[in-house]
Amino acid sequence: MRDTFAGLPVHTLPYPPGPASGLPAADSVAWGLECGYGSGFTFPELWHAFLETVEAERVTALVIGAWWEGDYTSLRPVVELIAADAARLPRLRALFLADVEGESCEISWLLMADITPVLEAFPLLEELGVRGGNTGEDALILAPVRHTALRVLRFESGGLPGGVVRSVAASDLPALEHLELWLGVEEYGGDAAVADLAPVLAGGRFPALRHLGLQNSELQNEIAAAVAAAPVVAQLTSLDLSMGTLTDEGAAALLGGQPLTHLARLDLSHHYLSDAVMERVSSELGASGVEVDVSEQESAEEYEDEEWRYVAVSE
Repeated sequence: MRDTFAGLPVHTLPYPPGPASGLPAADSVAWGLECGYGSGFTFPELWHAFLETVEAERVTALVIGAWWEGDYTSLRPVVELIAADAARLPRLRALFLADVEGESCEISWLLMADITPVLEAFPLLEELGVRGGNTGEDALILAPVRHTALRVLRFESGGLPGGVVRSVAASDLPALEHLELWLGVEEYGGDAAVADLAPVLAGGRFPALRHLGLQNSELQNEIAAAVAAAPVVAQLTSLDLSMGTLTDEGAAALLGGQPLTHLARLDLSHHYLSDAVMERVSSELGASGVEVDVSEQESAEEYEDEEWRYVAVSE
């Protein structure tokens, strides 16, 4: 589980929690709730202990870690519990679902669910993060929503379903400032096409958007080419195309497209650029004051006369 969230340190609630007098103030931390294999208690037990021990009406941030006690289970009951008790969390402004590290469960193994109910239950929520994707009946699902308070939306996935990408693009989120999509690979459910991003790239969908992350994709060159001509770029202060399979082809499209010199930051880290193109990107944009990250240079692997390139996070 992460150390900080929504500007607050994460405090993992022990189980049983003990006296409330020994806990931090309810609004001074992001509360971390996690079970995990062999923990000896279930998430519903932990959830009810949390509501009974912590001043829930003062809680502003929640981080949900591993939610199973034995075998991996769907996130669905967790979403249902949180949504059902929304009235007891009137000040909740930030929620992260499935903040699980690889030693507990690989990102592609997480059994997900429809997370739309949490956005519907918390109209004042300002930040939502979700980790995982999966396929079939355990896939991550989102329906198009209207939400006037949401400022940060982040999906971390080794394979983000195309349906989720299309729903994000079809949503009405007038306050959204930060959008981050780890698109992943088709093998793990990442079946979104660049065309699915068109409403976002067109620039009219999210008027407040200032940061756009289209990351961790095996289509990174195609995404870079689309971004190079996308109207949305003019309103951004930072652009993140990191973690994917970007090569010189994609970088050339970026440099040959619309000006990027208004950006404060461009992140291309974990890439397959040549030394010459790395230097060109850094010098051309850096001269205009853009902070360019071209760290984590990768090399393609050769197998049976083919070159293979990998995203940073897949399984």
